[in-house]
Amino acid sequence: MLGSTHGTLTTDSRRARVIACGEQPGPAVHGRPADVDDLDVSGRPLYADVPDLDRFFRPESVAVVGASDAEGRPNTGITRQLVAWAERVGARLHPVHPSRPSVFGIPCSPSVADLPEQVDLAVLLVADPLPVLDELAEAKAKFAVVFASGFAETGAAGAAAQERLAATVARSGMRLLGPNTNLNAFERFRDDLDGPAIALITQSGHQGRPVFALQELGIRLSHWAPTGNEADLETADFLSYFSERPEVGAIACYIEGLKDGRSFLLAADRAARRKVPVVAVKVGRTETGARTAASHTGKLTGADTVVDAALRQFGVIRVDGLDELQDTAALLARARPPVADGVVVYSISGGTGAHFADLATEAGLRLPVLSEAKQAELHQWIPEYLSVANPVDNGGHPVGDERGRKIIDAILDDPAVGVLICPITGPFPPLSDRLVKDLVDAAERTDKLVCVVWGSPVGTEPAYREVLLGSSRVATFRTAANCVTAVRAHLDHHRFVARYRSPFDEAPRTPSPSFRKAQALMRPGQQLSEHAAKQLLRAYGIRVPREQLVTSAAAAVRAAGLVGYPVVMKASGAQIAHKTELGLVKVGLTSASQVRDAYRELTDIARHEGVALDGVLVCQMVEQGVEMVVGVTHDELFGPTVTVGLGGVLVEVLHDVAVRVPPFGEDQARDMLGDLRGRALLDGVRGRPPADLDALVEVVLRVQRMALELGDELAELDINPLMVLPRGQGAVALDALAVCR
Repeated sequence: MLGSTHGTLTTDSRRARVIACGEQPGPAVHGRPADVDDLDVSGRPLYADVPDLDRFFRPESVAVVGASDAEGRPNTGITRQLVAWAERVGARLHPVHPSRPSVFGIPCSPSVADLPEQVDLAVLLVADPLPVLDELAEAKAKFAVVFASGFAETGAAGAAAQERLAATVARSGMRLLGPNTNLNAFERFRDDLDGPAIALITQSGHQGRPVFALQELGIRLSHWAPTGNEADLETADFLSYFSERPEVGAIACYIEGLKDGRSFLLAADRAARRKVPVVAVKVGRTETGARTAASHTGKLTGADTVVDAALRQFGVIRVDGLDELQDTAALLARARPPVADGVVVYSISGGTGAHFADLATEAGLRLPVLSEAKQAELHQWIPEYLSVANPVDNGGHPVGDERGRKIIDAILDDPAVGVLICPITGPFPPLSDRLVKDLVDAAERTDKLVCVVWGSPVGTEPAYREVLLGSSRVATFRTAANCVTAVRAHLDHHRFVARYRSPFDEAPRTPSPSFRKAQALMRPGQQLSEHAAKQLLRAYGIRVPREQLVTSAAAAVRAAGLVGYPVVMKASGAQIAHKTELGLVKVGLTSASQVRDAYRELTDIARHEGVALDGVLVCQMVEQGVEMVVGVTHDELFGPTVTVGLGGVLVEVLHDVAVRVPPFGEDQARDMLGDLRGRALLDGVRGRPPADLDALVEVVLRVQRMALELGDELAELDINPLMVLPRGQGAVALDALAVCR
């Protein structure tokens, strides 16, 4: 299920109705009707407005429905929090309660209809919010927050109740946060911190606590959006909004499930265009995690392989732990763009340096060997017997005097160096205090990234609490793993945004000439025969072998003569999925007698197995090349997806595949090949020539076009094997399976 944009009409008929019949041209995209130019060829949106959430986070008037000041009542503490928050943001607060004249000394309205003014925001602390939402809609409130649980996270009845909430706000134009949310948006944010801020989005409020606590370390937070079940406002809305906020340096997300895959990708695209880093924990890597997330929020977690690929495709940095979310978001929010990607590890211990260098290299960081001239410069202050090639080991004593600062400056002055990391495994005053001060002072004068790993388990040392945490220019970590994760994310993010081009700008909006030919081949609810599936490929310009479909042994012999020996013969029928396992493929036939015998054997096996045939294929034999698989599957969250990987009969065993969600461009198609563990096979190994990568990329892009145009009609496509020939010779689809929706 893709959401409201993914209905039962075919792509062609949907667009025809929009253009010819004057129908409303598309679903509302974040409150704005989509027109034809906002839809791709599959009918999915290419654009999403940024919702105006200013009055949500900074309202002028607030109603608290169900307000209480009675001791011992749960609503009392919440009301007190909202009263304090409204005072901080300068909002007028109006309690609503049917029987109380006042709450905390503030005059109380008996009902929403009796409110003294139209409110920007209403917080509902009632068990049954639906009647109140109707009243708020009538009163033209702009935003509502439903605190109550018991909706989609509880099963079918709760999901139906949540649909009624969504329908109410959709009719009214009011926006709704929740249900099953909390009041983290109304926390006390420190206003004495400066610099770029982190904006936080969480579906579970408790999971945002570690990021919120970063304020105690001097890192600014600007917003917290606890989205809950997302009956209306969703993660994508807040992601788009925060991407446009000038104070936001990074967006941190805890996501259990996505309401709509396309909406999320459009929001991530907006962040990528604006170069705003997005760091996310996405639950659902395992079956248990996915099941738990669904029960918690009532969302689709999505097939994790597809989710992971989609996040990377749009530059979202996925981390696993909340500690990683903390540290990575903090670094990305505050660090300047890198001037180089070389990382130098600087330590007072050879063992520490070697250990950290292993971790950094394994994480994909580049540790360049320093030049001989730079090493000679460092040996002015570091004994000759210590290695300074990278990592740089100073032996300890130089950090205690003026040599320490000179060493740091010399490393940072190297143009190949963009990041200096100093792991300090434990405090050793006074040397560690002097080292920390030198690092902080050096960081203030450079535009390069300086990181410190403070390994002490105590964390109360003045060098850490007062000097390191008092600096906005040094990135301080408590673990080596989080440091290398964050630095890798920092470098990757800036590489990504430097070359990012939105795929939505170039996505096709009208069907290609291939579409009409292909649509005539589709058989709803059926699997196509290999012969028909190859005709589908031909319609999109994908090369297939010379072949003929025959229904007699004599015709097979004539076809072999025309195709050219040696030939391959295969049984062709709509119900045959795995021909090799059934013995329905004969390879390397070189004579008329072999062809006649093969025809009889194939038809006998089919008859014995009860397999209906539309004939036997006599095919050109293509031997030299790399066997790949290219395909289309349908993800319930993102819709059509395109896969490429190592193919052949062992495809299920190797499971070496890469996935992308359309639309994507040639760069992403080439990146898919780089994701494969067996990528080296395409470059030529053991004397084999390099494969035709350009032809392979072209097939992937043509399959993507097919996925976009036939996405609502094509449930599955499997080209296996796609034989990628030596460079300059192209690629040939030797077999294909297609299943219609």
